Amino acid sequence: MSSFLPTLKQLQYLVALKEHGHFGKAAESCFVTQSTLSAGLRELETLLDCNLVERTRRVVRFTPLGDAIVERAYTLLREAEELSALAKASGQPLVGEMRMSVIPTVAPFLLPHLLPQLRREKPELKLYLREEISSAACESLHHGQADCILLAMPFACGEVEHATLFSDSFHVAFPADNPIDPPDQIDPAWLDETQLLLLEDGHCLKDHVLSACNRPELSASATMIGTSLHTLVQMVDNRLGMTLLPDMAIKSGILSGTNIITRPLHSDQGSREICLAWRKNSPRKEEFHMLADILQRGWEAAA
Repeated sequence: MSSFLPTLKQLQYLVALKEHGHFGKAAESCFVTQSTLSAGLRELETLLDCNLVERTRRVVRFTPLGDAIVERAYTLLREAEELSALAKASGQPLVGEMRMSVIPTVAPFLLPHLLPQLRREKPELKLYLREEISSAACESLHHGQADCILLAMPFACGEVEHATLFSDSFHVAFPADNPIDPPDQIDPAWLDETQLLLLEDGHCLKDHVLSACNRPELSASATMIGTSLHTLVQMVDNRLGMTLLPDMAIKSGILSGTNIITRPLHSDQGSREICLAWRKNSPRKEEFHMLADILQRGWEAAA
């Protein structure tokens, strides 16, 4: 094996520069001086005998080869971290640090029920949480910035494995004084596309709702506003339209203090699957299955 190989520290510097696009900020994130980071990157370029970064006063621009090497660097750094985590978990699983990304249409409704259960069963687990939309959470997972993610399926998240925690059904929410008397269960055909309020693009819940309704025209006709379910609830409470809410949000009291009523959506695809996902072939697979089991029991106890 060649002794002239990039070090993990050099790869960390390269990845940090890619993420921050600024030498000073990249150095700060690595807890080194800017000169130390710059010297490390120059050593890497000398070692590889190529230019990875074009340096100008205003812009840090990666060369095509630099971009390709950054992607491989993410993989190498991620696998190095997993080796360390695997060694730590060999004696006692779910001990030490774990980074979890959670999507915003799940985090505020699910975590308050799950975290107490997790603290009781695994008090030595230090869980660091990060709220991100689904696409960003999946990117964090594959780049090694997250060890696992809580998200709603179906969603194209790349090469992942997952464990389903539970099914989360949809309900139609509208003002209590809605002029049209709704049935006990609402068929998607009943929905008025001119009154439907959805989350903005980027939230997988929007796609799940449209899939559940199976009405292509809703995507073009619906009024898309807000970045959170709480915003949609306030809009509905002010008689600006109707929306669809997941069961977990309703059970968590999102409608408290409002004059909103709900009815179940009657649809073959009227739910989403709440899952814990991790990278395919991760050496911590057994740990994640154990974590999923704890989270599932925590939700069942609260439901």
